[in-house]
Amino acid sequence: MQINFGRLGGQLGVLLCLIGFVLMSLGWNGAASYNSLPAQFPYLISGGVIGLAVVVVGAAMLIVQNHRVDRVRLEAAIDRLAVAVEKQGVGGPGAQGPGFSGYVVAGAASYHRVDCQLSEARDESELIGIEKAIDRNLAPCRVCAPPRVAIPARQG
Repeated sequence: MQINFGRLGGQLGVLLCLIGFVLMSLGWNGAASYNSLPAQFPYLISGGVIGLAVVVVGAAMLIVQNHRVDRVRLEAAIDRLAVAVEKQGVGGPGAQGPGFSGYVVAGAASYHRVDCQLSEARDESELIGIEKAIDRNLAPCRVCAPPRVAIPARQG
């Protein structure tokens, strides 16, 4: 069993913050039980200052973990965008390309090619014909560049 310590950063940060708050409360409780200022200092130093340091380290671990998660999400989005730009560069904007079936994925305001990754995360998307998308006045996706006009039926 292999433990991934990178994923434990957030949980460990929360645990350290809780431990720090407990140490601060114990220090406060110990200092409050004495009326003499010199007798309160050991409690304030051991509980208060050390507890505050543990809270700061835990908060820093939470920030670093959140930064790592955000960086991974951003890198994945950049990779998807780079793939989409490469696809658009090969076929050109508005190119129907091989394998276009005449169907698009329609959202609330725009329509996409079936293989467009931007439409995958949408709950309201539906597969419709290009004619219906144009009739609904939906805007074409700027990334996947679906056809802007209906494909004429072949006479044969």
